[in-house]
Amino acid sequence: MPNLNELLKEWRDDPAFMSNVTRWEVVPESAGIFFDFPNNLEPQLHKALKNRGIEKLYSHQAMAIDAVLKNNNVVVVTPTASGKTLCYNLPVITSLIRDSSSRALYLFPTKALSQDQVSELRELTEELDTSLYCHTYDGDTEPGLRQGIRRHGHIVVTNPDMLHSAILPHHTKWIQLFQNLKYIVIDEMHQYRGVFGSHVANVIRRLKRICAFYGSAPVFILCSATIANPGELADLLIEEPLQVITENGAPQAEKHFIFYNPPVINPELGLRRSSLLEAQGLAGKLLEKDIQTIVFTRSRLGVEVLLTYLNQGHKRKPGEESSIRGYRGGYLPRERRAIEEGLRRGTVRGVISTNALELGIDIGALDACLMTGYPGSIASTWQQAGRSGRRSGTSLAVLIANSEPLNQYIVANPAYFFGRSPERALADPDNLIILTNHVRCAAFELPFNKNELFGRARVEEVLQFLEEEEVLYLSDNRYHWMEDTYPAEEISLRSATRENVVIIDDTEKHPQVIGEVDRFSAPMLVHEEAIYMHGGRQFQVEKLDFEEKKAYVRQVEVNYFTDANLSVDLKILDIFEEEAGKVNRTWGDVRINALVSMFKKIRFNTHENLGSGPVDLPETEMHTTAFWVSFPPASLGGMPLSAIQSGLIGLANLLPQVTAFFLMGDPRDLRAVSQVKAPFTELPTLFLYDNFPGGVGYSAEIYRSYRDIFYAAKKVITDCQCIDGCPSCIGPVYQGGEPGKKQALQLIEVILR
Repeated sequence: MPNLNELLKEWRDDPAFMSNVTRWEVVPESAGIFFDFPNNLEPQLHKALKNRGIEKLYSHQAMAIDAVLKNNNVVVVTPTASGKTLCYNLPVITSLIRDSSSRALYLFPTKALSQDQVSELRELTEELDTSLYCHTYDGDTEPGLRQGIRRHGHIVVTNPDMLHSAILPHHTKWIQLFQNLKYIVIDEMHQYRGVFGSHVANVIRRLKRICAFYGSAPVFILCSATIANPGELADLLIEEPLQVITENGAPQAEKHFIFYNPPVINPELGLRRSSLLEAQGLAGKLLEKDIQTIVFTRSRLGVEVLLTYLNQGHKRKPGEESSIRGYRGGYLPRERRAIEEGLRRGTVRGVISTNALELGIDIGALDACLMTGYPGSIASTWQQAGRSGRRSGTSLAVLIANSEPLNQYIVANPAYFFGRSPERALADPDNLIILTNHVRCAAFELPFNKNELFGRARVEEVLQFLEEEEVLYLSDNRYHWMEDTYPAEEISLRSATRENVVIIDDTEKHPQVIGEVDRFSAPMLVHEEAIYMHGGRQFQVEKLDFEEKKAYVRQVEVNYFTDANLSVDLKILDIFEEEAGKVNRTWGDVRINALVSMFKKIRFNTHENLGSGPVDLPETEMHTTAFWVSFPPASLGGMPLSAIQSGLIGLANLLPQVTAFFLMGDPRDLRAVSQVKAPFTELPTLFLYDNFPGGVGYSAEIYRSYRDIFYAAKKVITDCQCIDGCPSCIGPVYQGGEPGKKQALQLIEVILR
């Protein structure tokens, strides 16, 4: 990698660059640990692997294959690019060769991973004497292929959403699969945490229940990036004894890992240069030297803005297609496959992506990875950094901090990152709301016996409740489904709604669909006059038909993008638990009314505000759970109302991030609202609510561990070097009120007394 080594030396010798570097870690090269092929592996596979240049296996591969072929459940936990795919493909194919009636089910968290896996499977099986039928079964599968997959598919590759909504409810069409199911593969296990993981654990309970009905007891093979509690998470997901393999036998090339904190441009306000603009400069230098680069951003908008900037500075011949591409959800499947192929072939030299490419899709041997903003967890950061240097040679990973509090904490305390093992992945499959929804789905699939366990969960009370609600009826000690509805359709494993708004390009005579956004995000992203960005092109939204779930756009060229403001009104519906004292803390049921009322036009490059406009859309309503803390007058020691308001606003800016970090969740799963005189409590009140219909258990956990969370918030504020408050701690100084940093700390001290 001569070009990369040259650039690294330039940066090392550049005082301006190094003044922004808080840590330059060099992860040294390490040799692999190799084992011979296990004796119980099918000889045909020996030959196929040797034809591909694989003479031996890494130690973890050999151990996993041997354990699986002895019918043990296994979880393999090794870094990115350590060859985990062979840990399950080789024992599965061996068993299928020996017994062609056997079946395997592969689960991946995304459709893109499923497609990628099938391509790799087919390459391997084409070299065998035995014919094996491997196919994806997801929303993109052609209707004409579906019956053949159900009847003849040896390996069915799908995702949890499809298993939940299309396979389990129609298990009578899948008798061949369920009667002969020998292996269930769950890859990228670390993704199954929080809300998604809680749902998936219940989907697996339903899957095992149907397997038992048809007389099969499959072996589970799980694979994960490095997390602190792989055995615990795997046990939570499959509820079976299993063998944990954590020794990594794969070789590792040298990697330079740089923590980069953009320069301060406004010392008084603590404002730093945009991480997106810094990424533009660093990526531009990498691409200039023809170093194949991936840049991760935190949002779809970030992908499109950065793609626009880089294409503006990229020289190419007239009519020549750009070698820099964007990649995110909302792109059509064919477009994403073409980008992945371009990365593997090397025709795409740069890609700007959301975390859609964080997972193990094969995109070849990239040289450099830039991350604009802390990805949210140590595990995700190493996963993204692992997308460069996947095979050999020197590679680079750069974490470019933004001004958010946790970014500044991580980049200012790099020893915390490098000296700490990745976090524990948490999920709660027995969350009452999630559990009840999946018991409904399971009862639709098969009747429940009166005292039947659902996995390890006792659900007799849930079944009685569903009987009282006339969802089930009890006959001969069995609960039977009695509603006309189809329950799985009502439950999304990932988001608040299953409905998407399609985006239709109306520029030409023949309109065409160019993408989609979920219905909940539509008011923010595709309101009328919004600039929707796709593939580096700009489209203005001419009309949003909310009822028909269609947004009509036309292509434009303007020098700005748009950003919408969200207003939230909160009402308390019910109290589950409360404790009065110096402050009153509570958790309960709330109703959230959200309204997108206006949008701003923001100029490219300078990010100055060019004006604003109204948004005329109906408000959305959501029932969820919340934690809130109220301050009686005696606890505040005569603080002026303006000071209380400033402090509450500062805490509302900071707490969702600190809390999500503390709970190992996503900041988008939590929202905060402050009210200087809340209608329900008639006191200054700070609310933290689960940003998910029905709640997902975060508020109950905050209620129990609120002291630890507020101690963490206090540390973020006191560690920040600003004077009155900045985006790195409590947000900008409250306009029209007092500076909020001191006041936020005062309120925390009151809470912690």
